[in-house]
Amino acid sequence: MSTSNENIYKDDIDFAALALTDATFAKVLKSNGQLDFSNPESVQQLTKSLLKRDFGLNISLPPDRLCPPVPNRLNYILWIQSILDTTNDSYKDVYDPEREVLGLDIGTGASCIYPLLGCSQRPNWRFAGTDIDEKSLQFAGQNVQANELQNRIKLLQTRATDPLLPLDKMNIDFSMCNPPFYESKAEMLTSTASKQRQPFTACTGSENEMVTPGGEVAFVSRMIEESLVLQDRVQWYTSMLGKFSSVAVLVQKLTDNRVGNYAVTEFVQGSKTRRWGIAWSFDDLRPVMSVARGVSSLQKSLLPFPSEYLIVSSNDPMKAGQRVNEILSQLHLQWMWKASISTGVGFSERAVWSRASRRQVAKKQGEAMEEDDDPEMAFGFKIHVVAARGGESGSRVTIRWLKGHDAVLFESFCGMVKRKQEEPINK
Repeated sequence: MSTSNENIYKDDIDFAALALTDATFAKVLKSNGQLDFSNPESVQQLTKSLLKRDFGLNISLPPDRLCPPVPNRLNYILWIQSILDTTNDSYKDVYDPEREVLGLDIGTGASCIYPLLGCSQRPNWRFAGTDIDEKSLQFAGQNVQANELQNRIKLLQTRATDPLLPLDKMNIDFSMCNPPFYESKAEMLTSTASKQRQPFTACTGSENEMVTPGGEVAFVSRMIEESLVLQDRVQWYTSMLGKFSSVAVLVQKLTDNRVGNYAVTEFVQGSKTRRWGIAWSFDDLRPVMSVARGVSSLQKSLLPFPSEYLIVSSNDPMKAGQRVNEILSQLHLQWMWKASISTGVGFSERAVWSRASRRQVAKKQGEAMEEDDDPEMAFGFKIHVVAARGGESGSRVTIRWLKGHDAVLFESFCGMVKRKQEEPINK
């Protein structure tokens, strides 16, 4: 069982090696060692063989439903893992095996592949899966039982008119979805005809899996509208996207509704398959920048606000770390510095480094006022100091935005640390 966020399919799949371990797959492999991607049975067997070899999963698939490519689906699961790992109460930016996670897979399909992959990777993850198609749910239920995961995966049949997020009174950690790409059957057929070979993921898909009125933009827009009502009852709302053009439209919809905590990424599998992901949250925990800003081709104005700020200091790492600790120890905020790992974490209820805030603190110290034992922390940050790269002198001070909705507050804090980093302590 793997619990890391590393993609085991970074390189192309070695079909010959897979055939050596799986006699059923060997039967569908051509004599030249290639796979016939125009043959639905061959594609289905590839999916089944990869799930069995790499995740210990056994599934059955009907011939007339979507056959999910495992590498592409794994990419999406790994991204959600990274989002959750870097937005949790421990602020450690690593996988917490003790954290119990509940996810919702909207349109789980006959394979039920996302819940199966998620549960196989993370022992404390549980899923609910919905679908409007009765046949798909029947096969999904069989796959859940075949892998003895019925205690961790619950399935629910919904109707096209039902909410996409049927939460009732429960709260969940994330939702995920692989929505229908196409606006109409005609668009799907035109897209397929324009490609030299049949799309890998469209080989056996039914119309309701591939087509929805308004396409994926309309589908995910509906999710956004529902999220505006549910707010933080879901920590992270996410969806995969099949068209790059959809990313900008949906990001604009989020920003128009003042949702500032969001993430975008690009899933690249070899030279053939490219998909995108979008996630948004009403919570104030910020994912690391590599997770949130993973689409290099998206115009910068549509990318989430950078959650990391780099200061290049002329001080050596030890002195730079001491300087950071001195600066922040003088401020009226929560701060803990660990010199052994050159890392500190802090929280503040406001911009306590500003002149106005310092005057306010001084005034309070001269008055008998009750302090709030547990003030609401509007801003959280982590600072890490390392040596400069390439053997150069000096150090690199990275400020990571952990918590908060106010980008101006983060900018102000980074500017203050940068100014004071080179100042003498008593200046």
